[in-house]
Amino acid sequence: MLRLYIEGGFFMHPILVLLIFGIAIGLVKLITLWRANVNTRKFMAQLRSALKEGGVDAALEVCENTRGPVASILHAGLSRAKEGIEHVEKAITNAGAIEMAFLEKGMIWLGFIIVIAPLLGFTGTVWGMIVAFDAIKTANDISPAIVAGGISQALLTTLFGLVVAIIVQFFHNLASSRIDKLIIDMEEASVELVDTLIEMK
Repeated sequence: MLRLYIEGGFFMHPILVLLIFGIAIGLVKLITLWRANVNTRKFMAQLRSALKEGGVDAALEVCENTRGPVASILHAGLSRAKEGIEHVEKAITNAGAIEMAFLEKGMIWLGFIIVIAPLLGFTGTVWGMIVAFDAIKTANDISPAIVAGGISQALLTTLFGLVVAIIVQFFHNLASSRIDKLIIDMEEASVELVDTLIEMK
């Protein structure tokens, strides 16, 4: 593997840097999303119970003791509960926008690496072909031995760039699926909270 990396030429180095950054960002993102996840049904059951038995203050305490974006947006809504349902909905919407921005943080870099890694690989391919044709021109001969080095370099950079893009795409897809689930949980929990507050009035 090291021999192939060295044979790939200069363009293998930036592609390797992209791989390292992609895996690091992907792992951090997945860990962050995993920590943000909660059992929404169980949490909502506790919240409704606290709301009906102890009022808004008890429900706020449940939110404060629960991690994740679902608890955060409901806490924002409950903190405006005394001002009316419209204020609750507005507070939830504003908090939801902030939480979504937090969830999406770092995803743009994964997308950047997915696009740039193959492009660097293709650039290495073009460079390898230039080296091959220069070798032909210098030797004034088209023997396989002369052009093999350049063609090998071209194929290796393309391969490495595509492999990096595939690996980072895997992290991107996993993170995207977790984000989608959290967004759905936030929307469902918000509707349930508003419905519960309406019923209590």
